[in-house]
Amino acid sequence: MLKKANSRKKRIRRTRAKISGRATRPRLCVFRSLRYIYAGIVDDENGKILASIDSRKIKNAKNTVETAGKIGEEIAKLSIAKKIREVVFDKRGYKYHGKVKAIAEGARKGGLVF
Repeated sequence: MLKKANSRKKRIRRTRAKISGRATRPRLCVFRSLRYIYAGIVDDENGKILASIDSRKIKNAKNTVETAGKIGEEIAKLSIAKKIREVVFDKRGYKYHGKVKAIAEGARKGGLVF
């Protein structure tokens, strides 16, 4: 388990060396826990979280792919309300499939451009 966590941390560091959220194009950051799914729009230049949502804020949400799709759509609504249309997608060391992919597709469906 420790090796798996360390490998993910290395992937995060490698990715973050290349990806950075700007004021003009912030970062859409994803986190999965065993119980919940989180997504946030982050401006790294100013060190601010511009918008965030998690599965606890959605009614009757379980930790499923369908819920992840809804989270993607909701984060898109929140960011478009704040006049943010373009983002950089940060999958935080996770593979691009399942819940992470559903968040990305939901955000695209909601109107965000990656």
